[in-house]
Amino acid sequence: MSDEFATHEVLLTDEAASKVKSLLEQEGRDDLRLRVSVSPGGCSGLIYSLYFDERILDGDAVRDFDGVEVVVDRMSVPYLNGAKIDFFDTIERQGFTIDNPNAQSTCACGESFH
Repeated sequence: MSDEFATHEVLLTDEAASKVKSLLEQEGRDDLRLRVSVSPGGCSGLIYSLYFDERILDGDAVRDFDGVEVVVDRMSVPYLNGAKIDFFDTIERQGFTIDNPNAQSTCACGESFH
C-alpha cells in the first residue's frame, strides 16, 4: 500500500479480518482488497456494499488490518466514519455486520440506513 492514499476510520475486527483472509485464500488471490461503500437504495435510503475489489480508484481511502486492506471510496467515507465491520458465525447469525454510529435509523433487515 502506498502512502499516497488517504486513510479512513472504518474498523475491521480481528474476526472479520480472519474471515476475509480465509475467503481470499480459498479464492487463491492475494491481489484483492475488501471494499466498503454506501449507495442510494434500500428501504431506509442508503445501502451498504461489501465486496472484494482488485482496484484502487482515485480518491479511495485505504487502511490495513493485519494484511487485509479495507478500501472506502471518497463519497462513502463520511457515512462510514467510525463504523465497525465484524463477522459472526453462530447458530443465530452468520455473516458480516456493519455497526455504524452515523446511522440515524435502520430498516428492520439491517441492510440499509438513514
